[in-house]
Amino acid sequence: MTWTRPMPNLDNKNAIAFEFARICSLASVKIMEIYESDFEFRGKDDKSPVTDADELAEEIILAELQKSLPGVPVLAEESFAAGLRPKTDGAFILVDPVDGTKEFINKNGEFTVNIALIENRAPTAGCVYAPAREQIFVGGTTAWAGPLKAGQSVDADALQAITTRDRPAGGMTAVMSRSHADDKTLAFADAQGVTEKVSAGSSLKFCLVAEGTADVYPRFGPTKEWDTGAGHAVLNAAGGAVLTPEGTPFTYAKEEVEYLNGAFVAWGRRG
Repeated sequence: MTWTRPMPNLDNKNAIAFEFARICSLASVKIMEIYESDFEFRGKDDKSPVTDADELAEEIILAELQKSLPGVPVLAEESFAAGLRPKTDGAFILVDPVDGTKEFINKNGEFTVNIALIENRAPTAGCVYAPAREQIFVGGTTAWAGPLKAGQSVDADALQAITTRDRPAGGMTAVMSRSHADDKTLAFADAQGVTEKVSAGSSLKFCLVAEGTADVYPRFGPTKEWDTGAGHAVLNAAGGAVLTPEGTPFTYAKEEVEYLNGAFVAWGRRG
């Protein structure tokens, strides 16, 4: 008979989100060590870049998740690229150890560490950490943000609750990909009456909407679920939503398309 570990209690979303934050901070010590060195990068089979930071940080994250949330399957970017296919028909965790590898390579600081819990095809807890910017975003039933150095303990009392903002009467601010802006995204922004466009890398775009710096983040180019799950969780907790361009829920566990996302729009407060 095959023995499997029982699923741990996943009810306390805030506790899970802060555990993700702890793990992000821990893994970022190695990430920053590499970031501040003369590192090299390689191309994966899909032509996207990868560095030692991606692979070593993922090893740390997976080891910590195994200790704190044993029995919960983990879908992680580099492991998936290496051929590992965990079960995602129930609750599972998404990991992107370095989201925005191009930003990492360009040393502009706009890369993040992402961990999210997915249940019923939707994110319910997550953490986005930008170690070079010393900025962390945590989302469970509430969203928080604040300063954090890599390796530092996460103190919930030191973070501030964040929420999306009301839409400005003078027009919305849209945040767009620094590396992947396209004509469809620009056309959508114009059709929505966006009056200001700002650029950002990685999952920080979700966080700018979550904290009320921007109002909408449209994305029509390809992404994978590990790129979006953590930011989506933070935005949900801050009062926003991620929808398809047609207005339907944006879902996860898309094993049949190898977890490739379609177009989406991350909205702040609507109405």
